[in-house]
Amino acid sequence: MSVNNSPESIIDISALSFSRGTRQIFRHVDMKIPRGKITAIMGPSGTGKTTLLKLIGGQLRPDGGHIEIDGLDVHGISRQQLFTLRERMGMLFQSGALFTDMSVYENVAFPIKVHTKLPDDMVRDIVLLKLQAVGLRGARDLMPSELSGGMARRVALARAIALDPDIVMYDEPFTGQDPIAKGVLVKLIRQINEALGHTSIIVSHDIQETMSIADNIFLLSDGEVIASGSPQELLSNQTEQVKQFMQGLPDGPVPFHFSDDDVLEDLYFTEER
Repeated sequence: MSVNNSPESIIDISALSFSRGTRQIFRHVDMKIPRGKITAIMGPSGTGKTTLLKLIGGQLRPDGGHIEIDGLDVHGISRQQLFTLRERMGMLFQSGALFTDMSVYENVAFPIKVHTKLPDDMVRDIVLLKLQAVGLRGARDLMPSELSGGMARRVALARAIALDPDIVMYDEPFTGQDPIAKGVLVKLIRQINEALGHTSIIVSHDIQETMSIADNIFLLSDGEVIASGSPQELLSNQTEQVKQFMQGLPDGPVPFHFSDDDVLEDLYFTEER
């Protein structure tokens, strides 16, 4: 499999369209995700952020458009080529998705054993180094049920980077975490990105944490990219929809009330319905 060593974008998304039933999630979306940087995909809940990760990973097929990783069309290559491409990707799921009947050590070792034929002593060295990177080498023998939420997320991160992937995708890494755990994850994502030189893609609606580490941000809404740029550029963007999201305003272009008839009509004329 050829690899394009261009220093610019590693993922090129062009004219991407995708629907679920009658609901259109994306309409002709264009993105260029830069190599070696931390890129955040942000937006209100239900805008398709996690769906985008699944499209990048080839779990879902778009209705139109293309997603290329180093020049390879994710949805145009063979099944075997896709499996090989996925070996270059790590994924931190929102739930952590640890195997509950495996220890911390076994969870991190799993992708190494599946995708390589390394001897056990080398697997052990890699696992311990990855756990050391997330500060949990001493927890290697614990079961997932014995971990706090923050620890489980860090074990999942160690597993995601076990094969030294070129791309690591984080699906809502800060959700459900206390402030200390969030701070630890923010530090780890930045440190690991710099140490391994890979490309990080963070899907999140946690503005403070994401803004503190992202090099570049795409803001999604209504099936489109409504803004993109550095954190500073988005903070200074005066578009009403961007301001509402970045400042957490309860009402604006995205209304507080779900669309319905006038409240007085609903209260006093229900018998006509």
